[in-house]
Amino acid sequence: MSHWTVVSHWTVREERPGDEAAIEAVVATAFANDSDSQGEEPQIVAALRADGDLVLSLVAEEDDGIVGHAAFSPAILSTGAQGWFVLGPMSVAPWRQGQGIGRALVQAGIEHLSAAGAKGIVLVGDPGYHSRFGFSQRWPLAIIGPLSPYFQVLSLAGEVPRASVAFAPAFARSAGDE
Repeated sequence: MSHWTVVSHWTVREERPGDEAAIEAVVATAFANDSDSQGEEPQIVAALRADGDLVLSLVAEEDDGIVGHAAFSPAILSTGAQGWFVLGPMSVAPWRQGQGIGRALVQAGIEHLSAAGAKGIVLVGDPGYHSRFGFSQRWPLAIIGPLSPYFQVLSLAGEVPRASVAFAPAFARSAGDE
């Protein structure tokens, strides 16, 4: 009996012009069967880009194209504090999930933003998954609404302010709030 090992080589890099359609496809595919999704994630990424709020856009790329994406946009704190960012949406093609691509995208984003002097990163997501990167739910930052139990914070520098957090307008528009 033969034993086959599939080895794939992928790299994480910043988005380049011309990547938009491939990013939209991987984001749509990644969320297609997610019962918590309304299918708005590709529109969020496109709107962040159009609004100039896509501060950092990372892709995981292999020979066949883009297989993962992570978006980072400004977090808007009620205190006016600057240097905070939102991670999301983050997407990995379903056939590539569980292979370390999401982990590599998150780590690359944390490293990039930390080196750029960011104060911290917030997200709405699975606490079990994101805690491995140091995200925690026990901070004085908060969001209001039904997603608050999934809100998490990663402090990169300095004190975490006591404040409420809003996301870029693209998130509200996609949800039909505007």
